[in-house]
Amino acid sequence: MNNIQSIRGMHDILPTETPTWRWLELQLSELLDGYDFREIRIPLVEKAELFTRAIGQGTDVVEKEMYAFADRNGDLLSLRPEGTAGVVRAAIQHGLLTTPGLKVWYRGPMFRHERPQRGRQRQFHQFGAEVFGLAGADADAELIALGERMWRRLGLAERIRLEINSLGDRDDRQRYRKRLLEYLRPRIDQLDEDSQRRLETNPLRIFDSKHPATRAIMAQAPLLADALGDEARAHFESVCALLDGLGIRYRINPALVRGLDYYCRTVFEWVTDDLGAQGTVCAGGRYDDLVSIQGGRATPGIGFALGMERLVDLIESLGTEHPGGAQVYLVCQADPVEALGLAEFLRDHLPGLRLACNLGGGSFKAQFKRADRSGAAYALVLGEEEVQQGRCQIKDLRGDQPQQSLAREELPARLARLLPDLAPA
Repeated sequence: MNNIQSIRGMHDILPTETPTWRWLELQLSELLDGYDFREIRIPLVEKAELFTRAIGQGTDVVEKEMYAFADRNGDLLSLRPEGTAGVVRAAIQHGLLTTPGLKVWYRGPMFRHERPQRGRQRQFHQFGAEVFGLAGADADAELIALGERMWRRLGLAERIRLEINSLGDRDDRQRYRKRLLEYLRPRIDQLDEDSQRRLETNPLRIFDSKHPATRAIMAQAPLLADALGDEARAHFESVCALLDGLGIRYRINPALVRGLDYYCRTVFEWVTDDLGAQGTVCAGGRYDDLVSIQGGRATPGIGFALGMERLVDLIESLGTEHPGGAQVYLVCQADPVEALGLAEFLRDHLPGLRLACNLGGGSFKAQFKRADRSGAAYALVLGEEEVQQGRCQIKDLRGDQPQQSLAREELPARLARLLPDLAPA
């Protein structure tokens, strides 16, 4: 009988890996809370129309990557391929856009049917932030400043760089699209197959091609920056001036576009050279038309999303340990109720303590082997004699501190000193 395996491109996150994930999620949520963002939780499944309308029929996501299916009622549904469209739908549905300045963040799995590779899976996880109702360049600058602080907090500031561009307004892009097509159509035979397919549906995405011949052609293509109208140009100049004033380093990348149709004006990416081909760690931009596209009242918006798998890869490459597993292992050769009672006593007094209580009996030798495998720094030893005396032994499993015998009431304070991250309740 064959074991059932996980679906290709959809991976388990194992107990040895989750400490880094939990640490990262905590850092991000605390940071966003500090910028007055509030969490929103949106469904995994939405009507497929939500994404086709927002993302665009000519995008790779809609044409090739969405997990879309008909349910039993015949409705066409989709696993969410990204988070922004769902957040916009929720904000419209629940009347959250009546006051300018709504700030929300979200996290969770997204789904795209593409070729799995490092940093790009069919089920992947994103952490995103969205701001609604604020059209000024200061909203763009604050969101980018938040990102810069995020990299410093995670210890990645020296490994990630910021690239920005402006996609202008809708009329600007229409003028530019005409110029770009005039340049590319005579050269269509020199483009790779994907770029030929994109030529009429989404020609700006050809800038994303990794094909050497196509990249050489795009290096000589007319630039969107030359087609910007006065308002979009002034907005972008204001964003750059604010970033300069904040001391935030960036590079203007005229070829930077976004893969989804709803973006306009400021777009940005934080990229790294440490993850191979999938070097974009976080990306976003302004989407001032998206709310109206989804049926709401015209409301400007800007946001970003970061790839959790890619960030975890970078953080783990730093070699930093993140808390996980037991700090203390309770070894017992007495009535199990005594061990369980002591464990609950310690959890009452030290709420942050990660304590493993030996279950299933066994000799002292067997239990100490389990304690060692658990990774705990200390073992608590409880035998019949200790129970009668109301005491417990503390044994250092990783160093050479002498074993100590303490009264039960002394244990919380002693463990708090041995494990500095703890504080007695």
